[in-house]
Parts: sequence; C-alpha cells; structure tokens
Amino acid sequence: MPEGDTIHSAARQLAAALVGREVVAIETPQPRHRLDRWAERLSGRAVHAVDAKGKHLLVRFDNDLTIHSHLRVGGAWRVYRRGERWHRSRRRAWLVLRTREHEVVQFDGPVLELMTDGRARSDARIAGLGPDVLTAEFDARALLRRLREDDPTRGIGDALLDQRNLAGIGNVWKSEGCFLARIDPWRRAGEVADAEALAIVEAVRPLMRRSVERGGRIVTFEPTGARPAPGRGRDTWVFDRGGLPCRACSTPVRERGQGDDNRTTYWCPTCQR
Repeated sequence: MPEGDTIHSAARQLAAALVGREVVAIETPQPRHRLDRWAERLSGRAVHAVDAKGKHLLVRFDNDLTIHSHLRVGGAWRVYRRGERWHRSRRRAWLVLRTREHEVVQFDGPVLELMTDGRARSDARIAGLGPDVLTAEFDARALLRRLREDDPTRGIGDALLDQRNLAGIGNVWKSEGCFLARIDPWRRAGEVADAEALAIVEAVRPLMRRSVERGGRIVTFEPTGARPAPGRGRDTWVFDRGGLPCRACSTPVRERGQGDDNRTTYWCPTCQR
C-alpha cells in the first residue's frame, strides 16, 4: 500500500502539472463515475491546490469542489507529458485530467470521489486522522494523547499503523522505525514510554522526507557493494527481509502478521527489545 511519503510525492508532482494551468479535458472512464458529470461540474475550473493528508490525496478546484483519492493497495497517480506512452493499460484509468502540457492519470482506484470542500473537511476518514508524520511542525503531543487513549494492550507497531493515531505511516516505515529506535514492535503500547514512541517516529521522519524528494523511493539502509536482489530487502534494515540476516547483528530477521489486518511486521529479535 502506498504510504505517506509516496502520496506526498504524488501531490507534489500533480501540483507541478495542474496548479496554475488550465485543465482542458476531464475523462472518467471507470463505469461507476459515468453518471457523476465530473467534466460538466469541473469544466473551465482551475486547480488551486493539491494536498496530501496521510495516505489521502486531495485535488482542490476553485469552485468549492475537491477530488478525494485513497490508493489503498493497487492504485497509482501518474503524470505524463502529452503524447507520452502510459506505463499502465488505458483500461485501468479511472480519471484523466488533461492540460495543454500534461496528462494526469489515476489508475485502479479504488477510492476516487468528487466532494465539496466542506465535506472534505468534515469527512470522518480525513477529519479523524492523527497528526501527519510529514508535516513540518509535527504535533508530538497529539500523537502521544491518541496513543494513550488507545488500547494499551496493542503492540506498538500495530498502534502506530492505525491512521487515527498517526497519519502516513505504513508497513514499511512502521517496521523500519521500530528497528531504528530498537523497539520491539510487539511490545504493548502501554509499556512503551513516551520518549520511546517518539523515537520511532523521529527516526523515520527525515527518511520519509528524503523519500518524498526521491519521488517515493524508499532507502533506509545505504548499501555498500552489491545491491540486494529486487524484492528481497530493498534498501531497508528489516522490511521485506524475513529470514535474511539482520544488517546490524546477523540474527535472522523475523516476520509475522500483526493486528486485525494481519499486516506483516519485520523485526530483529536481538536488536529490538
């Protein structure tokens, strides 16, 4: 699932292509949107901002209408120059916004809707988000308050993955943050001190900002020598490295589903306590 850094990077790319430029055509090929009159309702309108809030992306038009997107597992935003070949099938496009220079395409949904700005502010999926890990002035007190109001028996990895506690963290950054802070992701949240919880977040914030600058490419471990095979460890400390030696101590990295959604957590049983 795309995490906050990927969505913030996409928002930056969309803003560069759309803000201050005329949207000359709008297409909604996905059948569920064919009766929603998006082209009619947005015709002649300008995009004045593109925002990211956690894993949600918002394209704001100047007539009090906002396109809301959540990519979940398979969705993607892409920006192409007019005439450039798309890297996914056109049959997978849910939305196309065309300017004279670019085509901005949303592929594979699954959450794509047009709403008023008022609804975008009050929608529980957005209004209920915890502090965004990528905001310049991160609200640490809000995070700690939400963690302490949550179930103290939850593993800290699962609690940090809950977007109501902390927006933008996903499975990669949860696993990497816990490793970098040397915190066992299975420790009960109620047994994790405030300073330890903040250490997990502060460990990944600069790495996530760097990922935004790199277009969403995740690098938490700078490899030397041969690079790992694709899909086996990437440039990470523990994520996607189940069974491989810990980069710090050589203990095999463990992996196991965590939480109600059974999202795979990776950790080193020697380095993390």
